[in-house]
Amino acid sequence: MAQTATMTMVTVVLMALTPICFSKITNGGYLYPQFYDQSCPQANDIVHSIVARAVANEPRMAASLLRLHFHDCFVKGCDASILLDNGGSRSVISEKGSVPNSNSVRGFEVIDQIKAALETACPQTVSFPVGRRDSLGASLRGSNHNIPAPNNTFQTILTKFKLMGLDIIDLVALSGSHTIGNARCTSFRQRLYSQKGYEQTDQLFAARLRANCPQSGGDQNLFFLDSGSPMKFDNGYYKNLMDSKGVLSSDQILFAENKETMEVVKEYAANEEMFFQQFAKSMVKMGNISPLTGYRGQIRKDCRNVIG
Repeated sequence: MAQTATMTMVTVVLMALTPICFSKITNGGYLYPQFYDQSCPQANDIVHSIVARAVANEPRMAASLLRLHFHDCFVKGCDASILLDNGGSRSVISEKGSVPNSNSVRGFEVIDQIKAALETACPQTVSFPVGRRDSLGASLRGSNHNIPAPNNTFQTILTKFKLMGLDIIDLVALSGSHTIGNARCTSFRQRLYSQKGYEQTDQLFAARLRANCPQSGGDQNLFFLDSGSPMKFDNGYYKNLMDSKGVLSSDQILFAENKETMEVVKEYAANEEMFFQQFAKSMVKMGNISPLTGYRGQIRKDCRNVIG
């Protein structure tokens, strides 16, 4: 059972890693899954092996890599800009220092391991799914303004999704990634101690959260986003929302504040397969936000630094 759960999470993460810094020159603007069948047929096995090992060593890494993908795609598109460090030849100001990312986004070392292995096997060849290139810069401002925040209103979150070409169904489906992973106290403290957040939350559940998330201090204390099955990628997240046990405000409002999203939450809570199918579609859709193809961007040898 544990092995099956791990492999499910690995499969989900592989869907997320498809756009990130594993690049190949292509003259056209098309992305397709068979792009590397001839040039690097071992690519999928390499990525799968490293991700599987990382998740087996630390199950939390599955959620971390999903979040890394999400935070990349919502800033300038899926172009690996989030991976860039400060400085370098182009004086990059890294997105890693933004409010949504600082002391939060993680998993960069797994990307480094994948990139190193791919460069050894197929130098400057691989991207998923495929033909992408890497950005020449980052956008700290975009990272601070474009990524939905846990305390944003429903309309603000929906607007940010729509600006990326994602709709209300994508919003509910992609939020389901919170069926695994953790949230920091600082990301939901506000709702624990506000009247509106108090009304939307199961009171016994809220009391458990407040026990380790005081009004001040403990910012980095971690809490499972789905305490019922935190290591299993399932539809438990939606069942939690129906029971008023969403950890983040941005989660609970999907059931509490909008009739359309409420109905979708109910559907996914009742039908896990429906959630899985839509999650896959929405992940692919998000992974195709503004990819760099042809001769735009470049092929980084090191995901953290621009060449030249």
